[in-house]
Amino acid sequence: MNRRTTRTIAAALSLTAALAISGCSSDPDSGSGSKSGAAKPEMTVSGGYMPEPVNDKMAGAFMVIKNGSKTADKLVGVTSPLSDDLQIHETKDQKMQQVQAMDVPANGELNLERGGSHVMFMGLKNTPKVGEKVTVELRFEKADPVKVELDVKERTYNAKNSTAH
Repeated sequence: MNRRTTRTIAAALSLTAALAISGCSSDPDSGSGSKSGAAKPEMTVSGGYMPEPVNDKMAGAFMVIKNGSKTADKLVGVTSPLSDDLQIHETKDQKMQQVQAMDVPANGELNLERGGSHVMFMGLKNTPKVGEKVTVELRFEKADPVKVELDVKERTYNAKNSTAH
């Protein structure tokens, strides 16, 4: 295993342990009838797509994640049958870098778009073609996981330039 793979596995194991531990804590809102307003965030996803990959080395995924609650959350992981190595990336100062999590603000949204934050698939198990769908599961710090079907679009597709009405 190379150093990057070892770091990715270590990060995934740490995240899994943290999620398992947090799952054991008591939730003050569960079953107590509490009106504190700290409800579990509910995420919805729209506009999800993947440009057709050029090869089986890597691909990007883009979407809008909307948090319809008063509780902020974080996107902490992504899984898919298409790859065993999915990463959350941000672009700052025209440089792409992997991050462990991304904020999804309360009553706000996280835009994963070309030239900005996105999901990267590394080492694809196959190369999906235009018209196919790719399933991903988004994992959050507080909200329940969300399964999304990404449409595979032309390599030049850009959601900002679409003329959807």
